[in-house]
Amino acid sequence: MSRTFVSVSRRIPADAQTLFDIVADPARHAEFDGSGSVRAGDTANPDRLALGARFGMAMKIVADYHMDNTVTEFVEGRRIGWRPATGHTWRYLFEPVDGGTLVTEQWDARGTKRSWLPVLLGFPRRNRKNITRTLARLEQVAAQN
Repeated sequence: MSRTFVSVSRRIPADAQTLFDIVADPARHAEFDGSGSVRAGDTANPDRLALGARFGMAMKIVADYHMDNTVTEFVEGRRIGWRPATGHTWRYLFEPVDGGTLVTEQWDARGTKRSWLPVLLGFPRRNRKNITRTLARLEQVAAQN
């Protein structure tokens, strides 16, 4: 396992655009978050994310906090990624495959300042488990769509 990069994939029996639309809606992030840390999106968030969009999330890991993000990667129906002020990137990739979509979620802290801090706090191992849970929840949310 890399100290600064985690990538997990899951084949989900839904089309790529449906899955992308769920992830591109910041109001829905708490629905599919497998970490239990995303509480709610800000009321001022855009209805749909796009390149350069800014959005915030109420979060909780031990204590309540707020995370502001900027969308830094966006290819309609295929790729979306955002960066909080801490400098790492959360990224989703959507690849159509037989029977659905291969969805890959990535936590990418390569090249960030203080890249040792997430390692010290145990994020790579924790993020792998939480991403696996997130992709399972995303499948459940898509099935209810």
